[in-house]
Amino acid sequence: MKPPARARSFWQSLAFAIAGMNHALKSQRNLRIHFTVAAAVVIAGLVLRISRTEWAVVVTLIALVIGLELLNTAIEALVDLASPVPHPLAKVAKDTAAGAILVAAVGSAIVGLLVFLPRCWQLFF
Repeated sequence: MKPPARARSFWQSLAFAIAGMNHALKSQRNLRIHFTVAAAVVIAGLVLRISRTEWAVVVTLIALVIGLELLNTAIEALVDLASPVPHPLAKVAKDTAAGAILVAAVGSAIVGLLVFLPRCWQLFF
C-alpha cells in the first residue's frame, strides 16, 4: 500500500483540506444538517441585522460546531481503521466525540436564542 501524499505547498495542503471537507459533506448527514442550519442562521442574521459582536459570536459557534463535526468524522474513520470489529473502547471513542458535538450544538442553540429571540420579539410584538 502506497503511503498518503504529503503536501508540498500551502495550496496542496488547502486542496487536501477541501477534499476532506467534500468527503465529509458527501458521507455525513449530520454535517449537511449543520451546514443547512448555519445557512439559515446567516440569513436570519442578515435579515435581522445583528451587531458586529453578535456576528463574531455566531460565526465562531458555526465554525466550532462544523469543526467538531469534521473532527468526529476523522475520529470515527480512525476508530474503524484501528478496530474493524466492534469493541467497547471504540464505542466510547465514537460516543464521546459525538457528545462533544452535542455540547457545542446545544450551547450554540442557546446563544442563538439569546441573539435572535429579542429581535424576533421586537419584530412581531
